[in-house]
Order: sequence, then C-alpha cells, then structure tokens
Amino acid sequence: MKFLTLAAATAALLQGAAAHYRFTSLIVNGQVTREYQYVRQNTNYNSPVFVDSIDLRCNAGGASGANTQTAEVSAGATIGFKMDQPVYHAGPLLVYISKAPSTAASYDGSGSWAKIYQIEPTISGSTIAWNTEKDTFTFKLPSSLAAGEYLVRIEQIALHSMPAQFYVSCGQIKVTGGGSAIPSGIRFPSGYSANHPGININIYWPPLTSYTMPGPAVWRG
Repeated sequence: MKFLTLAAATAALLQGAAAHYRFTSLIVNGQVTREYQYVRQNTNYNSPVFVDSIDLRCNAGGASGANTQTAEVSAGATIGFKMDQPVYHAGPLLVYISKAPSTAASYDGSGSWAKIYQIEPTISGSTIAWNTEKDTFTFKLPSSLAAGEYLVRIEQIALHSMPAQFYVSCGQIKVTGGGSAIPSGIRFPSGYSANHPGININIYWPPLTSYTMPGPAVWRG
C-alpha cells in the first residue's frame, strides 16, 4: 500500500510540470459571462503561481483590470467562477474579497482581503476527498457588504507537488445595496506562509488525518 501511495505521488509530481487550468468567467445572475469579460486575464500560460510571489494577489498580469469590465451585483447575491476545465489537482478552494479604494479596474489588490467562502476536504479514516474536482464554483456575497467596487479573488491550492501551486483569478464587481460592512483580513502575499501546515504538506504519506485551511476564518459580514 505504501509503495502504491508513493508511486501515485511520483506520478503527480511529474504531471505537475504541464498542468494548467484557469478561472476564466464570472457567474452573475445565474449566467456564465464571457471569458475574461469580468475576470482579469493572466499572462502566464501554465497559470499557477507560488506563495511568496506578488502575483499571488491576482496572478501574473493581473495587477491591473484596465481591460476588464466590472459586473454590477447586489449585496447578498450568489455569484461564482467558471473554469476552462475542471480542477484535477488535490487541494482546497478559497474565495476572498477586497474593497477597492476607487474603481475595481484600477485596484492592484494590495489592500486587505477577507475570506468569504472555502471548500474544505472531507477525511474519513485514511481517505481524503477534496471536493473540488469540478469547473464551476458559486458562493454568496455577505448581505451586509457595503456598496462599492471590489475584487473577488478565487484560488485553488494544488498540493500534488511541493512547493504548493496556487491557481488564482480576480473578478471585478460593483456591489449595490447592502449595509456598511467593509471586509478586512490578510494581505497577499504576506498573509500566507510557505511553512503553513496547509501549504507545506505531503498529502500522500503518511495518510492525512486532518487538514488546516490556510488564511483567516470565513468572514460573514
């Protein structure tokens, strides 16, 4: 059993060099919008970035949204992201939001980010299910979110290899209605550590009995 586990890990490490999938479309009002209409397009073909990179904010090429439109949504609405292909690397999924000082298009993501959604693994005995093997992810914005323009950042942390790979995209939204709650939490990349137990981890051996999600607790508004 240990030999098979190590063999699977070796295969995953080899596969990682050519792996790429991207969050390309925002889901608004239940509709999948055009690719990169409201999502900043990354410029690195292979997609993933690493924990100590400034590109952890919105991926390579994502520091500006000048060529990206901003979607209008209501506070409390359900939005989401659609990918160009399903996630196939093991690891969790997290969503953050950050209020832009002025427009979402001009915001570089250097401010504070609050986590508003996450998909954690399910562990039973020596079996772990990451629950992220799909291409569509939806979540609800806090209903108390203050009106204004925001970046919404989605990431899937691929743990099939070490160091971990981060698949990241940022969408641009303008929130209407809502309350007075302004999200705050961590900054990227300083808010993550390469030594965090949910990032610096061998998921193949020994078998996982628990997993610690990176980042702060989910912010409810």
